[in-house]
Amino acid sequence: MEEGVEQALWSMEFERPEGGVVSLQSMAGKPLLLNFWATWCPPCVDELPMLNDFYRQQSPAGWQVLGLAIDQPSAVRKFLQRIPLEFPVGLAGLGGTDLGRSLGNLTGGLPFTVVLGASGRVLHRKMGQLTPQDLKQWAALR
Repeated sequence: MEEGVEQALWSMEFERPEGGVVSLQSMAGKPLLLNFWATWCPPCVDELPMLNDFYRQQSPAGWQVLGLAIDQPSAVRKFLQRIPLEFPVGLAGLGGTDLGRSLGNLTGGLPFTVVLGASGRVLHRKMGQLTPQDLKQWAALR
């Protein structure tokens, strides 16, 4: 990934389903798991509880999780009322597909996860549903 793309990433802000914004700049300096998902994507929905557990267990060690919903805001709000998540969610809309592409998701498929170290550099990318083993390996990264 080009340095310009990384700089652009850290300057992005996304509206939150509950109101307000989530700023990637406010997450700089700590490891970040960035997960692109949608309510209409069964593997995305299946992995969300595991991501929530990862956030709960790893946030004391400095890990952050941000879910970027490639979806309609109303669908995301309705989904989160049924299945609340502890980690922040940003409404990326269709523009999130372009962001995912710039981070290495050339096909635009979901789910797509990017792990960024405390330095802000991409440490790992995964296309497709996460496994507990993925999260265990990533928890050791910084």
